[in-house]
Amino acid sequence: MKEKVTFNINKKENFSEWFSEIVKEAELADLRYNVKGFVVFRPWAVMVMEKMYDLFEKELQKKGHLPSWFPAVIPEENFKKEAQHVKGFIPQVFWITEASDTKLEQRLALRPTSETAIFPMYSLWIRSHKDLPLKIYQRAQVWRYETNATRPLIRSREFYWIEAHDCFSTKEGAESQVLEDISTTEEIMHKKLGIPFLPLKRPQWDKFPGAIYTIGSDSLMPDGKVIQQPSTHLLEQDFAKNFDIKFKDKDGKDKYIWQTCYGISISRIFASLIAIHGDNNGIIFPFEVAPIQVVIIPINFEKDKKILKKTQEIKKQLSIKYRVKIDDSDKSIGEKFYFWEMKGIPIRLEIGPKELKKNSIILFRRDNKNKKLIKIKLLEKEIEKNEIDLTKKLIEKADKEFKNNIIYIKNKDELKKIENKIARVNFCSIDKDGEKCAEIIEKQFLSTVRGIRQDIKEKPTGPCIICGKKANVVTYIAKSY
Repeated sequence: MKEKVTFNINKKENFSEWFSEIVKEAELADLRYNVKGFVVFRPWAVMVMEKMYDLFEKELQKKGHLPSWFPAVIPEENFKKEAQHVKGFIPQVFWITEASDTKLEQRLALRPTSETAIFPMYSLWIRSHKDLPLKIYQRAQVWRYETNATRPLIRSREFYWIEAHDCFSTKEGAESQVLEDISTTEEIMHKKLGIPFLPLKRPQWDKFPGAIYTIGSDSLMPDGKVIQQPSTHLLEQDFAKNFDIKFKDKDGKDKYIWQTCYGISISRIFASLIAIHGDNNGIIFPFEVAPIQVVIIPINFEKDKKILKKTQEIKKQLSIKYRVKIDDSDKSIGEKFYFWEMKGIPIRLEIGPKELKKNSIILFRRDNKNKKLIKIKLLEKEIEKNEIDLTKKLIEKADKEFKNNIIYIKNKDELKKIENKIARVNFCSIDKDGEKCAEIIEKQFLSTVRGIRQDIKEKPTGPCIICGKKANVVTYIAKSY
């Protein structure tokens, strides 16, 4: 616990410094590990991310996915079986070339993603249409030699994620899975964690290597940059052909499967969770994923033993349903309040001689900083009510800010003035025909074309803002991590 009582960094004025300080002060991660781009995640972060894993895994299993574990190493020969995939990932691969004093016969890749580890097994498992659909996922770490500037939680060379790899007998089945993946992101990342996003079909020049198309979920950070969250991909059948993944249909004919993959970076979503909901006092956790949901601060308990006894009774009662902690340390009351607010605990309870005399307790809510004196006998009902309302209010606030930061832009001159926003624009194409216009946006405005929305249909109402030709799509433009 730090000997200080204020956080002192304005999130809106200096988000970068605020975020770095939060990671340090709230003991989320330690950056002093002596390999660049790798960080140590500390217990306070891991406890939250474990709960995030659980939410996503339960949703995946509810929708028919089963868990699996695959090796972290991939033989080089596997990579070489799919040309587009190799071209896209080779620059980012960590290679293992030696084991002890022995030089390996072929290099092994630390997985940057698992398609080429999983698909050879699919060719052994799938024989008939009766084996389909096959839907599996794994929670895992992946490693990519990120050459851009690394940033804790946001852009690292090792990140923690879930990847789902699904097989179908038809293209239509695979495309239905893509839509299901988008709904999973909505159900968990948005409705549970309060992180709004745009599901955007990426331009052809920015799709996953080896995919027909990619849907990326873009969220907005407080500095105006978008961060890609879960993405889902409809894969080309080259994967199935190169790995010989075939099945016999009902007529006994051999056919190649259709596949999708879905990646959920838990560590990146955690970064958005901290960034979007936090304020100048620190973190604000949604109730469901908070490591501690209720902290109880007994006041003047050293002088009155009845206070601590009552506090322990309350903890025992609440612990049946909630994660509860008593802070009976020798720190000052101000330091305790600062510390737990900075750590993001949703509800704080305060009880001292005055409250005990009234058989009451003070309830403080982290998000709106409201304090309320309530009878102890009504405490469980009050927490239950606030538990639901707190997360609801976090979602509403995040949604409002997200919506207000998407603006319609009619021409290049307006685009020049855009800072810390997502621009909605008329654009010629997200196929190859639009790539030259996208390059102009990247060079002149240091922004990228993110794609077209999949949750709603939008029609262009004017010419492409770059080339002036007929616009065929409405797309979104933003600076990104």
